[in-house]
Amino acid sequence: MRSAGSLVGAASRIGLHGVDVLSGPRLSILIFHRILQAPDPLFPLELDVTRFDRLMGVVAAGFNVLALADAVRRIENNTLPGRALCITFDDGYADNHDLALPVLLRHGLTACFFIATGFLDGGRMFNDTVIEAVRRSPLDQVDLTEMGLDRAALTTPAQRSAAIGRLLPSIKYLRPEQRPQMLERLVRLLRSAPLPDDLMMTAAQVGAMHRAGMEIGAHTVNHPILALLDVEEAEREMAASRDELEQIIDAPVTLFAYPNGQPDRDYDARHALLARRLGYAAAVTTAPGVAGPGADRYQLPRYTPWNPSPWLWATKIAASRTGRQFATAAASSQTEPN
Repeated sequence: MRSAGSLVGAASRIGLHGVDVLSGPRLSILIFHRILQAPDPLFPLELDVTRFDRLMGVVAAGFNVLALADAVRRIENNTLPGRALCITFDDGYADNHDLALPVLLRHGLTACFFIATGFLDGGRMFNDTVIEAVRRSPLDQVDLTEMGLDRAALTTPAQRSAAIGRLLPSIKYLRPEQRPQMLERLVRLLRSAPLPDDLMMTAAQVGAMHRAGMEIGAHTVNHPILALLDVEEAEREMAASRDELEQIIDAPVTLFAYPNGQPDRDYDARHALLARRLGYAAAVTTAPGVAGPGADRYQLPRYTPWNPSPWLWATKIAASRTGRQFATAAASSQTEPN
């Protein structure tokens, strides 16, 4: 296994350290969700804390890591340094506090954590209800016709992962008030209760993240697909999450992440205007890319390559900053809800 130092040296030889000389200052914004204690057989590419630690070693040694708010200001006034990079996390998982935070502090890094406030203090996101219901089901197969799907085999981890992949889109694109009924039906079909209630952060942990020097951003209350809501509902979701987080951390919350985050599918220009009108300084998407001079600060792209090799991970970051092989690199991006 290569050390972080050797990986950074190798990355330098493939152009990681010099890439901004060719393309001008660009900002890479990484996006993460969960950091697991150990590899998950259902999602073998999901980051565990050991791999995250290795990646952050590469990031700390090879990039200028900025707070996101600072990076946005530097884009605006054209003072972005070379190899500029920000780290972000979506949703508000407890492992962000328990596992990711110590790694970030050990490497001297900062990150922005976008919190969906409706799931704090014992809540569970819709995607985790699906994942954990399938994971914990005692069945070898399940008939999902009443969910609008076919029968699904559940004998192997790969089959369970495939079933999750089929179920998630059918629930993700429901309005928030429609999700609980569908989830109750799914849990009943799978016979998988009880489900965990400790996956998300507590308000106290959010406050601790802020006191540790991390940025806290808003991610709505209920993680809806904003494009499915009317403008007034979307505004309430975007404002209420900010207001609650400001109460928790006793400080302004000026950054926002669109749930799921794909332009023109999950949100559109109306929501970018809302973010501006609500007083956010910037908003981030899940559209892959890098940001440079002239970037729309209310539609900043985020991109994280997913590869078990830190060496290949670093080369994909380098390629993305010049656009080389970007389509190939983007194809391996994380696919869980954002």
